[in-house]
Amino acid sequence: MKGSQFALFKSRRFTPLFITMFLGAFNDTFYKSAMVILITYRLADQVGVDARILVSAAAGIFILPFVFFSALAGQMADKYERSSLVRYVKLLEIVVMTGAVIGFILGSISLLMVILFLMGAQSALFGPLKYSILPQHLDKDELIGGNGLIAMGTFLSILLGTIFGGIFILRERGILAVSVLVVGIASAGWAASFFIPPTKVIQPSLKLRFNIFTETCKIITSVWPRRDIFLPIVGISWFYFVGAMFLAQFPTFAKIVIGADEIVATLFLAVFSVGIGVGSLACNGLLKGEISGRYVPRAALGMAISCVALYFASIHEPVPEPGVLMTLTEFLTSPINLAVLVCLFAISFFGGLYIVPLYAIIQSRSGVEFLATVTACGNVVDAAFQVLSALTAMVMLNIGFSIPHIFLATAFLTIAAFFMIKKAARD
Repeated sequence: MKGSQFALFKSRRFTPLFITMFLGAFNDTFYKSAMVILITYRLADQVGVDARILVSAAAGIFILPFVFFSALAGQMADKYERSSLVRYVKLLEIVVMTGAVIGFILGSISLLMVILFLMGAQSALFGPLKYSILPQHLDKDELIGGNGLIAMGTFLSILLGTIFGGIFILRERGILAVSVLVVGIASAGWAASFFIPPTKVIQPSLKLRFNIFTETCKIITSVWPRRDIFLPIVGISWFYFVGAMFLAQFPTFAKIVIGADEIVATLFLAVFSVGIGVGSLACNGLLKGEISGRYVPRAALGMAISCVALYFASIHEPVPEPGVLMTLTEFLTSPINLAVLVCLFAISFFGGLYIVPLYAIIQSRSGVEFLATVTACGNVVDAAFQVLSALTAMVMLNIGFSIPHIFLATAFLTIAAFFMIKKAARD
């Protein structure tokens, strides 16, 4: 695209969708961060449950609805006008967040997990809309820049949601503050959605099919023959496997391995989010608007090497005394702890370089008529990989793996996946 990608913010073709997406991703992460920190540092001990298992399970519970509802979401994105559908989905978010308020007030882990599942369902409905509207409103040479901004915005919102969710929830009147904010942010996202320009309806005569299993299989089998599209989808899903593995372990990594308080756990999530945002923005500068996957395999290797470095930085940290948690200031005074932050940033920076070109490749190869189906297929595969990530982490923890060993195993798995990733970027 000509000029800076930030010029897109001057256009109604992009900005209202960006704000709606940003607020939705912020609210998802704000709620999840608050819930995970509350479970890790308070509720798990009260009910006598292993926080590591609960937090890993939470990662899978949020993603599972993407497997169930992505096929229906793709059909709806094709049948109805997409900007109007966004408004209904955002209205649903307000209802779900009202239920979250009840869960926080009661301190019920079960209810908070149910709300997490419903949040995942709402996000699954929004996913095909977000990525199928973008190529309808942007020119082809704007896709790399637009996707870079969307990725940057997504992970900036994750950063802010993580910081505020983790900081607020354990403070005095924190539950009240979080409860008010989750409903307020959902309402703001709904208001922003009214400014998204209308789109062309792709298949108005399409008959919705509600058999979840059958339709999910149909979506996958319809995209499977297009190897030039399906392989990049799997490539993106691998990043979500890796990202889910790290994000799920950060709270217990901070508390159990590093011996630090919830502010340090929030810092880990924040650094990871910033790294992805910076890497996503760097893509447009490196590729200069060209849709190309040439940096994707190198970025995958960068992630793997950084994971290995994180393992060695983690195992040099002395075992913390039981019940004594470092503050943020104490954590930052140790050079080895700073090395942990550098490794986390490097993993996520390479992740940003990795995913943005793959999204643009998929969008440019799919065509407007096929894109919602492709996006829904991508959501299903992403969800399957993230559920697999949660299950893999739970199995490794149950057989005695430490969290640093989980990070090391993820590095070797990424190296093993390198050849598939290389083919996905080339085809």
